Amino acid sequence: MKKKYIDLLCCPYCHGELELEVKKEDDEEILEGKFICKKCRKEYEIKDGIPILM
Repeated sequence: MKKKYIDLLCCPYCHGELELEVKKEDDEEILEGKFICKKCRKEYEIKDGIPILM
């Protein structure tokens, strides 16, 4: 996932702000990690550079 798009995302469940935890990255992309909603606390994994927002 490109770092420049992180601010465009919100929680698909409650539309809350997402907090990012990075496990693996390169210069322009987040390769592994997860988003955590600050409002409802749901977690969304980032796997192979793709955020799983389901």
